[in-house]
Amino acid sequence: MSIAFLFGLSAAFHFYVGARLVPALSGTLASTLLSLVLVASAVLMPLGLLAGRRRHGPIARTLGWLGLVLMGFFSSLWVLTVARDVLLLVLHLGGAAGADWPIERIGEVSAAAVPLVALFITAVGFANARRTAGVKTVEIPVADLPAAFHGFRIVQISDVHVGPTIRDRQVQGIVDAVNGLQADLVAITGDLVDGSVSDLTDHVAPLAQLASREGSFFVTGNHEYYSGVVPWLAELRRLGIRNLHNEHVVIERGGSRLVLAGVTDFTGGHFDESHRSDPHAALAGAPPDAAFKVLLAHQPRSAPAAASAGFDLQLSGHTHGGQFLPWNFLVRLQQPFTAGLHAVDELLVYVSRGTGYWGPPKRFGAPSEITLLKLVPTA
Repeated sequence: MSIAFLFGLSAAFHFYVGARLVPALSGTLASTLLSLVLVASAVLMPLGLLAGRRRHGPIARTLGWLGLVLMGFFSSLWVLTVARDVLLLVLHLGGAAGADWPIERIGEVSAAAVPLVALFITAVGFANARRTAGVKTVEIPVADLPAAFHGFRIVQISDVHVGPTIRDRQVQGIVDAVNGLQADLVAITGDLVDGSVSDLTDHVAPLAQLASREGSFFVTGNHEYYSGVVPWLAELRRLGIRNLHNEHVVIERGGSRLVLAGVTDFTGGHFDESHRSDPHAALAGAPPDAAFKVLLAHQPRSAPAAASAGFDLQLSGHTHGGQFLPWNFLVRLQQPFTAGLHAVDELLVYVSRGTGYWGPPKRFGAPSEITLLKLVPTA
């Protein structure tokens, strides 16, 4: 995408919002203020994206921050403007506006409300995104679960997206929260980073402190392939985190065994044929008498193949739960599940809403999470 096209696209979207809202506002101050915000946003959004690719120096970081915050604000502003237009069209065609509230008055009030609501959503979403993710506890019922694995604790983090606005301080907060959960194992289900090893080495360093009885395990997400997957896998090994590349490990407790497997991202084969995701290969050679078989797979779309391979539980992320309204409704067009626990045949699928965020520092209606999954026997 060329720079000219990026700025042109930004200008076109902002022009639409300005043309629909500014003339409807009463008062010179309100219309002037909104016009200035739209002009600044139209310039800073693409400029911030371009600066964010480099991520060097305070000016680039500041522009990146401004661009991403404004992207979050404008996303809500644009959606609400479209919703306002639809409402006004319905009222006009249906003749629903009355003498007390003529269509012009409704248009004026709604034009003022749209940027205020967008600002409120953005402010709340910013606060939600920047806090350390809360712990969500999920019990996984398992038939005939051996006593040795009763209460087995898997802590899942996903979609941290260490990069332009998520840095070492946020990562340290996540690590501290995970270590307080006394996990049997830690599962990192992809999209850990957004940037190169050389840019982010210091910011992922706290991950070396992750503590659990069986260790930390990782599978690639699509963003690892954008960020240089081979150097990142080497860096994670250096940090003591094991990558499961279409393979498994066996965990033994009291004579019983649990299989933990992992696959590359659903789209990994598009970047490197040797990274094609294969749940069947991941389970090859696993003990047939294993009490439970868990698959780490970044995208929920891996579920049908995981069910076919014979897994009992799949842990995924990728969706962010939609991250903020209304995009959580659109996720369902690309993924079978958005968040929470679901079933595909005999397979349980848990989809994390993600521990960080991507792009705009904004979460609204889709809180981040560190997931504590406990294996419990069925009643």
